[in-house]
Amino acid sequence: MSEPGTAATRRRATRPAPTPTEPHRPRRGRRRGSYVPWWFAAPAIVLFLALTVRASIEGVSISFTDWNGLSPEREFVGLDNFVSIFTAPDGLGAVTRTFIIAFALVVIQNVAGMLLALALNTKIKSRLVLRTVFFAPAVLSPVVLGYTFKYIVAPDGPVNEVLAVVGVDTPPNWLGTPSLGLAVIIFVIAWQSVGSTMVIYLAGLQGVPPDVLEAASLDGAGPVRTFFSVTLPYLSHAVTINMVLTMIAGLRVFDEVYVLTGGGPANQTQTISTLLVQEAFKFGNYGYGAALAVVLSVVIAVLTAIQFTLLRRQRSA
Repeated sequence: MSEPGTAATRRRATRPAPTPTEPHRPRRGRRRGSYVPWWFAAPAIVLFLALTVRASIEGVSISFTDWNGLSPEREFVGLDNFVSIFTAPDGLGAVTRTFIIAFALVVIQNVAGMLLALALNTKIKSRLVLRTVFFAPAVLSPVVLGYTFKYIVAPDGPVNEVLAVVGVDTPPNWLGTPSLGLAVIIFVIAWQSVGSTMVIYLAGLQGVPPDVLEAASLDGAGPVRTFFSVTLPYLSHAVTINMVLTMIAGLRVFDEVYVLTGGGPANQTQTISTLLVQEAFKFGNYGYGAALAVVLSVVIAVLTAIQFTLLRRQRSA
């Protein structure tokens, strides 16, 4: 009687040992194919290098010169243009107002957008219509909105007519007063862009687990405590994204200022972008204008890097 398993053990013993497999080598055709996406991207890369990178390098070099845009020679002035930005009243005022507008928009748009998102995330019947109404200004042209509000707040416009009806004898000159003009600019930009902020917060609210909200309700947490302890932590990414987008938009503001006030009165509503255009294309100070562009680019890059670093830390936490 043969022992069970003996034949199988004998076959395994006589089976030739497996030879080590050679390392996988990619085929030549496949290696060639890996370059195909780069050929499709090549035209865009060439245009980007020729039009964007080259223009940026040229702009940085112009910022160190005194050039009127027409002369074949450029006088090298070192850091004089940058010193003038932070010492001359017009340059320093433009930088200060740009930061005021940017930080005001960050606060107003995020608070208003959050409140609208929380209100329209409920089960009210008209929530879809209201979402569309609040988002509609975001698709309109800033120039059109600027001219519209310029008519509304004109000295003989509808706003002052209403104020006259209610008994205001001397209605304010909204765009002729520097502080009021800056407030109108901030209001117009926030009114147009709050819908975009609201949409991002609405998307973030869809990611809050309903069972977590239900557990907080069963534990006796009120709406305010539920928002700060449960909802807001889930919206941290949406808050960071909205702050980045709002800050960049505020620093780059141009259309609304140019249409509503043109930087006036007496350059008291100028921002970096509008002062850049005025100096370069109206007065022919291309070196000073290029220096303003460099300052604006550096500020946007630094603030964006800081905020994306915070976002990365939130994701890794």
